[in-house]
Amino acid sequence: MQILNLGVNHHTAPIDIRERVAIAPEHLQDSLLDLRNHLKGKYSDLTPEVTILSTCNRMEIYCAANDATYPDHYLEERTFDWLAAQNNVHQHELRPYIYSAKESDAVKHAFRVGSGLDSMVLGETQILGQMKKAIENANQVGALGAYLKPLFDKTFSVAKVVRGNTQIGAHSVSMAGASVKLVERIFGKMSQCSVLFIGAGEMIGLCANHFAGKNPKKIAISNRTVDRGNDLIKTFSDKNLQTEVFPLVDLPKQLHEYDVVVSCTASSLPIIGMGMVKTALKARQSRPIVLIDLAVPRDFEPEIKSLKNAYLYSIDDLGEIVSAGKANRQDCIGDAEKIIERGVIEFYETLEKRAVVPIIKSIQNVGEQYQKIELEKASRRIANGDDPMVVLSHMAIALANKFMHAPIHALKQSSDANLEEYKQIISKIYSSK
Repeated sequence: MQILNLGVNHHTAPIDIRERVAIAPEHLQDSLLDLRNHLKGKYSDLTPEVTILSTCNRMEIYCAANDATYPDHYLEERTFDWLAAQNNVHQHELRPYIYSAKESDAVKHAFRVGSGLDSMVLGETQILGQMKKAIENANQVGALGAYLKPLFDKTFSVAKVVRGNTQIGAHSVSMAGASVKLVERIFGKMSQCSVLFIGAGEMIGLCANHFAGKNPKKIAISNRTVDRGNDLIKTFSDKNLQTEVFPLVDLPKQLHEYDVVVSCTASSLPIIGMGMVKTALKARQSRPIVLIDLAVPRDFEPEIKSLKNAYLYSIDDLGEIVSAGKANRQDCIGDAEKIIERGVIEFYETLEKRAVVPIIKSIQNVGEQYQKIELEKASRRIANGDDPMVVLSHMAIALANKFMHAPIHALKQSSDANLEEYKQIISKIYSSK
């Protein structure tokens, strides 16, 4: 069996690399099928398992194959080739940022990711939902099998134990919380700020809730689908906030009205350019505007950062705030790592038990064939008037001889090198104790 994890994340690669290899949700299933075919290569009769996890902070590929035909490093090399070619990135540009892990190290990495130990926000729970979505996509296109499915089942089980038995997520600052802290550093109290959220997904929902708790002057949502924006804005109906929803096409003429803009869409290209922000700043008479880009690929053109009074922050810029207090939770990290190490051992024990299932079934099938043959013989003899007790005696002897034939034959035909091992195994199986 070969298990591989390969990818980039916020630890190894800057955002400009991560956004170039990110895969949009609507393309994920096609990418899974394309990756699987690429891994087959000239081994067209093989069926490797694949899963792709693409989030703001990571782009990871998990592969598994149960065939000795694959040469060493084949999966790793083919996976890297696909990742670079799929996203039109030169291999020499991408290679310095790539990490990979094999076998038990890959299993451990999956457990750490699912438990939030590898996240920018230590112990965060959003990654678990993202992993489940990745597995759902892989399952829908038939890319899971006997190794990745139990791997991720165990990942979710380990993550549950980590969260239930450690304080790994206690007192952590989420991306949403970090965004609020950042705005308060610049504007002071939020009560004088108008806040615009672009998008209506999970991350925007989390951020909007955090900002709403600070009672801003106004909250607005701009989204391609206004209905989704309306559904989200309804959650603030009991907070006595001034709210508004408008379509994304109206953004250029409304941007200047907002002091804070938080964006997280699934767009593959920036939706807010330098010209739009320049126009907004002019209309604001150079009053500062805070722009928080939580999307990967980014929603704002990075050149906006050069504009005076435009404070643009990417998801990586929030890392310093998010990491605050992490050092105080090192004991929790140690406890979580111990749970993960046990989980890796248990995963391989489960695989070993599953590996003997085909052998057990084969033995059972042989036994059923012997039983059928001898029962048919016995039925004919009894029908011919033979003594039932004699028939049963002959049937018992015949069944015993059939089951003894294989081990005795193996002993007689074994080489000197294997004889001692066969003797020990057969003695243990047929021990009278």
